[in-house]
Amino acid sequence: MPASPWLQTLPPPAPPLVGDGDADVVVVGAGFTGLSTALALRAAGRGVTVLESTHAGFGASGRNAGHLTPVIGKDLPTLATLFGRTRGRALVGLVETAIAHVEGLIATHAIACDYEPVGNVMAAVDPAQHGVLDKAARAAATLGLDAELLELAAMRARDLPPAFTRGLLWKRGGILDPGRYVLGLRQAALDAGVVLHEGSPVTAIGDDRPAVVTTPGGRLRARDVVLATNAWTPTLGRLHHLVMPIHVRLFRTAPLGPAQRASIGWSGREGIYTAHEMLESYRLTADGAIVGGSKTVRAAAAGHDPADAAAIDAEIERAFRERFPTLSEVPVVARWGGPLGFALDFLPAIGRTGRAGNLWYSAAYAGHGIALASYAGTMLADLMAGRPGPGAALWAHRKVPLPPSGLLRRLVVRTLVGVFGMLDERVDRVVRQRARAPQRPGA
Repeated sequence: MPASPWLQTLPPPAPPLVGDGDADVVVVGAGFTGLSTALALRAAGRGVTVLESTHAGFGASGRNAGHLTPVIGKDLPTLATLFGRTRGRALVGLVETAIAHVEGLIATHAIACDYEPVGNVMAAVDPAQHGVLDKAARAAATLGLDAELLELAAMRARDLPPAFTRGLLWKRGGILDPGRYVLGLRQAALDAGVVLHEGSPVTAIGDDRPAVVTTPGGRLRARDVVLATNAWTPTLGRLHHLVMPIHVRLFRTAPLGPAQRASIGWSGREGIYTAHEMLESYRLTADGAIVGGSKTVRAAAAGHDPADAAAIDAEIERAFRERFPTLSEVPVVARWGGPLGFALDFLPAIGRTGRAGNLWYSAAYAGHGIALASYAGTMLADLMAGRPGPGAALWAHRKVPLPPSGLLRRLVVRTLVGVFGMLDERVDRVVRQRARAPQRPGA
């Protein structure tokens, strides 16, 4: 699976693990979860060794679109319905704490990741989606999330692109370069005294105390092991019942020219994602390109692109051209994808496992990983120390298990994708019909 364009330039790799040794804590995976955990545990005085199969950020941490959003679960109305006001507020409070934590990490470690605290807009592409925004706005008010409903006049006043007819502005968060961010966390971890071994895929994790972690080059005996492998966790023989890998695809255009940039407005540079069941995401980069994607997902083994990746790319580009018709001449210069972890209730899974109870995990962020995976280290440090914290809203939550069979799990994803896709296509078909309809004089 090729690297994303966010990570075309990498630092010299850390040496792979060679030989046998001992460690206090072994963290498996050097993405947002693993590096944030390494930083939190080092701050607590523990020795930490991180094992990464390829290079830091190779997984979802370095492949996402770079939206930092205060969203948790499938959506706010579902969150409010399933968990009620009190628990829902605790979950929303957790993700808002996570956003502040990301901003603190960027400031404390001087991470140059082009962070822009411009917020994100959940946007309708047709009046048929306005009811979705009404429900989300009501849920935001119930759960105490800082949001603002934007009617059409407010959308135009904010200079948002004309394809979007109404919006709900999440005021916290914004957009960033996820590649630079994860590499900044990598450097911060090294500066804190974390031992990092890249090019060291873990092939086995023992269930004893100490736990023995094996790679092709060596073994480590560890008091505790943290599984920071998100969608890859089931490939280690762990959490099959909690974590399902699903694949998303993204694209990046060439930088827009001045006339092209003027044609779409968007002077506030807010991140945008649509009110579809399977959202489309769009954001501007620091050099004036557009990164977008999602739109549809597939179930596939972690590390392997779906067989119909080309068809998915074509569907995503079609949506992009429909939303931004004045950019028909702007080429798409990069396409990439990768797996993210998802749980049946769309909430992150955090806890402990293993016969000796010394394997810890945080995974399944369902596409909201910049905030929640970056705060995972603090949550895991609290959990490992037996102290309360905002993360208790997750680790005290009883998870809904996935079906036991891999075939049934894939069937669940295909069913959800099929239903959501049908609903989304109905909206998109209306948008296309409106675009083709002749305009009345003076309209």
